[in-house]
Amino acid sequence: MTTTTRRAEGTARTVGPLVALLPAHNEEASLGAALDSLAGQTHPPERVVVVADNCTDRTAEIALSRGAEVFFPVDNVHKKAGALNQALAEILPTLDPTHLVLVMDADCALDPQFLEVARGHLADPTLGGVGGTFRGGPGGGLLGTFQRNEYARYERDVRRLKGRALVLTGTASVFPIPVLEEVVTARRDGWLPDRSGKGAVYDVHVLTEDNELSLALLHLGYRILAPHECTLETEVMCTWKDLSNQRLRWKRGALENLLDYGWTPVTRRYWGRQALSALGVLATGLYLASLVVGLILGMEMHWFWLALTGVFALERVVTVRSRGPRQMLLGAVIVVEMAFDVFLQFVQARAFAQTSLGTERKW
Repeated sequence: MTTTTRRAEGTARTVGPLVALLPAHNEEASLGAALDSLAGQTHPPERVVVVADNCTDRTAEIALSRGAEVFFPVDNVHKKAGALNQALAEILPTLDPTHLVLVMDADCALDPQFLEVARGHLADPTLGGVGGTFRGGPGGGLLGTFQRNEYARYERDVRRLKGRALVLTGTASVFPIPVLEEVVTARRDGWLPDRSGKGAVYDVHVLTEDNELSLALLHLGYRILAPHECTLETEVMCTWKDLSNQRLRWKRGALENLLDYGWTPVTRRYWGRQALSALGVLATGLYLASLVVGLILGMEMHWFWLALTGVFALERVVTVRSRGPRQMLLGAVIVVEMAFDVFLQFVQARAFAQTSLGTERKW
């Protein structure tokens, strides 16, 4: 494992043309909006490449109709990370060190200022990448509302931290070419974990390649940033099963990334958050158990739990103010959103259990 060294501030990085890479697997329903959002940027990308991975729908046709290039991965069995590695292996050698690469999910749409703001920040040579914060798209009924409120709270947290995000999400992040090349070199030299042993930008054997790449950049001494102006819209999961699968992959992937990196000055705060998550699962279980036992035995709620409920309700209301009075009222009721929170805590518990037991991983 490499020793983290903070990058010294120095001469501003020269920021040149930007290449957008959109990994896509059967994304005909959303790709058009994603490409339109790139065309509508205040500073659009100079080149757009759709990485059409094992598509059986009109993904490639839609990409070509909007002027994008299409890259077809060959014999890829490593999903998004594998497809991106193939595209980057072909494209990176053709670019000069001033180029930037945007990696963006094909089910997302960037707000118009995203790339202009990201380019401006990446003149700072201490930054390894710039990502965005997202809000949930329409649909999904009440489950969609829960996710939109959750994302609004996440965006609020990142904004209060002045953009110091924990991860550059796969929804949309921009990287300088020399930084990606440094990641490749570090993997090949054994300074960064590389389960795949391929020495590529993305480790294809992890569940959360974006989280792993963020840890890689931090261990190389770079900072990562999610400015409040870099915003985008992403789809929400419309069924509880899809949401469970998505979140289990996120949470288990994050845990396994930490196990790969171990205890380092960078990972300490990530391990701390995992510890808080474990305490959260335990506290939620105790809280609900006390409510059930109290109802069964006809006991009055202890003042401590009443006070805790009040604090919890206030937090629900304040953190979702950006979404208006209706969502604030929904948060104040507590019991409605509590179903969603308990669900996420259950998924978190499953992630802890599966990681501990080393059960088979599913995408």
